[in-house]
Amino acid sequence: MILNIRVDHKIADINTMENSTATLEDLIQDLSKKYEVQESISLNTCNRAEYYLVLNELKDVDMDWNGYESNFVIEKDEKALKHLLKLASGLESMIIGEDQILGQIKDAKKAGLKDGSCGTVLDCVFNKAIHVGQSVRHKTNINRGFVSIGSAAVELAESMHGDLKCKKVLVVGAGKMGTLVAKALVEKHLKAIVVSNRTYDRAVKLAKELGGYAIHFDRFMEAMSDADVIISATGAPHPILTYDKVKKAVPPHRRSSLVMVDIANPRDIEDRVMELGVKVFNIDDLRGIANKNKKLREKEALQAEKIVEEELDLLLNSLKHFKIEPVLRDIRKKMEIVRTKETQKALKKLGDLQGKEHVVDNLTRSVVDKILYDMILNLKKAAEEDDESLIETCKLLFSVK
Repeated sequence: MILNIRVDHKIADINTMENSTATLEDLIQDLSKKYEVQESISLNTCNRAEYYLVLNELKDVDMDWNGYESNFVIEKDEKALKHLLKLASGLESMIIGEDQILGQIKDAKKAGLKDGSCGTVLDCVFNKAIHVGQSVRHKTNINRGFVSIGSAAVELAESMHGDLKCKKVLVVGAGKMGTLVAKALVEKHLKAIVVSNRTYDRAVKLAKELGGYAIHFDRFMEAMSDADVIISATGAPHPILTYDKVKKAVPPHRRSSLVMVDIANPRDIEDRVMELGVKVFNIDDLRGIANKNKKLREKEALQAEKIVEEELDLLLNSLKHFKIEPVLRDIRKKMEIVRTKETQKALKKLGDLQGKEHVVDNLTRSVVDKILYDMILNLKKAAEEDDESLIETCKLLFSVK
């Protein structure tokens, strides 16, 4: 069984997302104690937290969720696989067509391979998802233009201030999300962009690409005093822009015109900052822009859906082939033992072949491959059609356990 358990922007706001992350970890730990989890990959972004698990075959009635199902989307097998393919294609993102999710899926798979939690099944599944994501972007225009959480954050700031050309923008965080913001800002040809990051060298690099300047992280409060827009995207585990800090850094006469956009998860900006009269927005506030983006890409999304459906059928068949792989492996092993033994007998009878022994060896390999060819095709077809009787008959014929 392949299981997907998730909480994302479709079922939760940013506050619920933050609170659900720890609960999801508890659920996975609980499942690992009760059932044999053979493989797992986790995927965490600013607006989703997901797990993909491979478990022993279990019936729905066997699963004990302890009430967890009310907080998460829980899907298995075909539905879980379809979700991943759609996710890789950008169809499940808040900003339809965004490219970042594809990189995040690649990173999740790499992490799973590195820590040993990703086995042959999830490796196959995630490779297919990555292929589908690339194919959708190649065959459709779903990702045309700037489509990211970063670009949406900049668009939101523009909706408050109008043209940003004469505004000072402070970007807090130079990681992946901060870089997305930066790319969107470059398109606006701004004159004053300040970047602050815990790793100063990274801030310097990003600022150079933007044509702006970097400041040390412990000085970003100084830059807030005359900023018009602050976009925060750090990986801090707690708010870094608190009520007290903002009150101290931003003069009272500038607070009503200051726009702060928080695209971090967990959030960087404390809720109470709004009490100062500052316009504060978070990921939830990007939904309006996301809906506008979705309407613009409806035609491309339909085309992408068709690609996903076609590729899903291929993936399901590939996974069914895993079922008969042990059978095929044992058959090949038995055939190879017979081939090797009979080849050696023939070579002894033929005597000195003056270095042409490989001709006989290649001949016997070719004969075995041709004998096995139709058998393998029929076994794969039986697996695809769930023909258990034919598979069992084949096991019996070749004495495969």
